[in-house]
Amino acid sequence: VLISVLQTQSFTLIKTNLCKWCDHSSPVCEDNVCMSNCSLTSYCTLAEEVCVAIWKKDNVSVSVRTLCYNPQDMLENIMLANYSSKECLMTPQPSEDGLLFICGCIGDHECNDRLIFDKGANGFSKLKSKDVIPVVVISLVPPLLVAVIATMAFYLYRTRQPGKKPKDWGPRRTHYQSLDPAEGQVNGSDYRGKLPSLSDDVNSEISSTCANNLNHNTEQLPIQLEALVGKGRFAEVWRARLSHNESGQYETVAVKIFPAVEYSSWCNERAIFSDANLKHENIVQFLTAEERGGTAATPQRQYWLIMAYYNMGNLQEFLAGHILTWTELCSLAGSVARGLAHLHSDTTPCGIPKVPIAHRDLKSSNIVLKNQSECVLCDFGLALRLDLSLTVDDFANSGQVGTARYMAPEVLESRVNLEDLESFKQIDIYSMALVLWEMVSRCDVIGEVKSYEPPFGSKVCEQPCVDSMRDLVLRDRGRPDIPASWTTHPWGMQLLCATITECWDHDPEARLTAHCVVERFNTLAQEELENSICAHAPTLPSTEDQSPSLPSIPPCTDHSTGIRPHVTSDTQISVSSRQAS
Repeated sequence: VLISVLQTQSFTLIKTNLCKWCDHSSPVCEDNVCMSNCSLTSYCTLAEEVCVAIWKKDNVSVSVRTLCYNPQDMLENIMLANYSSKECLMTPQPSEDGLLFICGCIGDHECNDRLIFDKGANGFSKLKSKDVIPVVVISLVPPLLVAVIATMAFYLYRTRQPGKKPKDWGPRRTHYQSLDPAEGQVNGSDYRGKLPSLSDDVNSEISSTCANNLNHNTEQLPIQLEALVGKGRFAEVWRARLSHNESGQYETVAVKIFPAVEYSSWCNERAIFSDANLKHENIVQFLTAEERGGTAATPQRQYWLIMAYYNMGNLQEFLAGHILTWTELCSLAGSVARGLAHLHSDTTPCGIPKVPIAHRDLKSSNIVLKNQSECVLCDFGLALRLDLSLTVDDFANSGQVGTARYMAPEVLESRVNLEDLESFKQIDIYSMALVLWEMVSRCDVIGEVKSYEPPFGSKVCEQPCVDSMRDLVLRDRGRPDIPASWTTHPWGMQLLCATITECWDHDPEARLTAHCVVERFNTLAQEELENSICAHAPTLPSTEDQSPSLPSIPPCTDHSTGIRPHVTSDTQISVSSRQAS
C-alpha cells in the first residue's frame, strides 16, 4: 500500500509544470524577446500552478522574477488574465515604481524563461535594458565632439589674435606720437630716470593721451626686456627698451609683468591709471597696458603695465645707502606728501574734478626716486577709487590689505569706518608718517645717524605678521622712537617731528590730512628761503637782545572737504609727552 501511494505522488509531481524560479535575475534582451537569465528550475508543487514571470524596470535597473503561481490568487495585487498560452506573452500592468510587465504560461517546460514583448509605441523598443546605455552614449558622442572642436577653435582664435606681429615699426605711426625722442636727440646713453617725451612739468600742455593711456591697437609696442629690477607679491618689474625706429633710437621704460593668476590685480591697477587726471609730477608716469602671450611661441599669458623708468631705485634702497641733508629731507618728504595729496584730492591742481584714490599700501619700497630731491608714488595694485557711487558693501569686499608693518591701527583691528570715505585716506596718512620717520632717521641733522632700519626696527621680525603688529600697535600703543636729540635742530625738525606724531595718531580723525602736511612742508621751505636771505644780508646793529621765535604752524584746511582738522601749535607740542600718552 505504501509503495502504491509513493508511486501516485511521484506521478502527480511529474505532471506539474517545470518552471524557472528566481527571485531576481538580470534579463538578456534581443529585439522583442528577453531571456530571464535565471539558472534555477523547479517543478510546481500543485498541478493548477502555472509558470509566471514578472518584469520590472525602475530608474536604476531592469529585473525579472520567475516562479510558479496559482492564477486564482492575487499576484502583485493583480489577477493573471492570460495564462493558458505555451508562450510567456508580457502584458503591461499599472505601477507607481516604474514599468511592470507580467506573463503566465503552461505546457512547455520552462516556458517562463523566454519573455515575449509586443513591438509598438509602448512595446519592447522602449524597454531594452542593457542596450539602452550604449545607444544613448553612442548618440551623444557626435554632438560632444562638435562642441569640443568648436570650443578649441574659439579659444585658439581668441588667444592668437593679440599675438600678431607688427609688420613694420619703422615708418608706422599710431596715437603714440609723443613717444618720439625730442628733435635732435639720439638716445644711446644711460636713461636718466624719465621718459624724454613725457614732460615732468605738471603745468605742461601735453595731451592726456601721452600718459595714462591704454593701448587699444592690435599691434603691441616694440619692447625688449633687458633686466629684472624688482619682484613683489603680485608682479615682476623689468627694465626694458622701447624702440622708436630701425635706426636704434629707443627710450628706457619700466614694464610691470603680472602672471595670468594675478589678472585681477592687473585690472585694478590698470583701472587706476586709466584716469587721465591721475597725472602728476609725484605719481609714476604711466604709458599703456597690454596683454601678452597666449601664442604658440609664448603660450604663457602675461599682463603688462608700461611706465616710466627711474634708475635710482626705490626710497628704501636709497635710504639704506645714503644719509640725507636737511634740504634733501625736506624736498623728498615734501614730494611724497604732494603725491599723496594729489591722490586724495577730488580735483586736479587746475580745478578739474577727479575721483579721490586711496593707495592702501604706501611704504618706502613703493616710492621711487626721480632724482636726489624728488620722489614719485608707484605700485597701485591695492589702490581703491573712492567713488561716491560705490556702496558700503563694495568697500567691505576690499578686505584687510596692505603691508603689516605699515598698517594703521584701525586696519589691524578690522574696524575701518566704511561709511566715511575719509577713513581710507587716514589709513594712508598713518603709513606716510612711518615713511617720514624713516627719512628723518637717516638725516644728518639729528646727530649720530644709525644704519637704516624700517619702522619698529628690531621690535618685530623682518616680515612681521598682522598678529604681531596688532600686539605692538594696538595693545602696547607702540610707535617708532623719536629721540630727544632729533628736536635739538632749529625749529624745522621740531615741526617735522610734530607732524609725524600727529599723522600716526591712534585716532584716525585726529590725524592731519595730506594737504595739511603739504602746507607744513611749504612753511618749512619758506622759512629756509628766508633764513638763506637773512644769512646773506648785512647785519644791522640792534640795541635790544633778539631771540629767535618759533613761527606758528599755519592752520590747515582740507582742500577736498573744506574741513579744518585739529592742529596744535608746535609751541604747545611736547614730542616726548605725546609718545608717553
